[in-house]
Amino acid sequence: MEISEVTKNTKLLIDGAPFAVEDVNFVKPGKGRAIYRLKLRNLFDSTNKELTYHSGEKVEEVSIASHDMQYLYEEGGQFTFMDTETFEQHSLSKEQIGTRAAFLKEGFVVAALSMHGKIIDINLPKFVELAVVESAMTTKTDTVTAQQKMVVLETGATVGVPPFVKEGDIIKVDTRTGTYVERTGKK
Repeated sequence: MEISEVTKNTKLLIDGAPFAVEDVNFVKPGKGRAIYRLKLRNLFDSTNKELTYHSGEKVEEVSIASHDMQYLYEEGGQFTFMDTETFEQHSLSKEQIGTRAAFLKEGFVVAALSMHGKIIDINLPKFVELAVVESAMTTKTDTVTAQQKMVVLETGATVGVPPFVKEGDIIKVDTRTGTYVERTGKK
């Protein structure tokens, strides 16, 4: 594949390791060929890397399979998932999961990405519904202004919400940004 076809979330094989493209920056200098600066994340060890390519250069796209896996539990920094078809269990490290761990609840189904039979990454659903377990008290004056308060969710994540959200409420959270979307019910 040509470098000009690379977009965010493209998976590339560089020096035998799979990388996810986090950002593509296109620069066209006054003279000479265009430059593509890529911010990459290694899918094996979650290290970051930046590489520069010139227009016309070729890169190798990785063939990655995606299938559903159910999140089971976390123990000792290892997150265990079960393949919903074969019932095989696979683990990912805390470093591989990163900040997404804040939105993982036991029983959630995620899209697992695998290369040569090894799980290398997961994609969370865009939205998850989680219960509020801890919330600050609000007063009548708090509802006059459009301020947010911080609440703790059942997974341990903290999210800014409107003042009317209370403990026991179920809220929808955008996993891409970590922000409150709406209140969906009561626990």
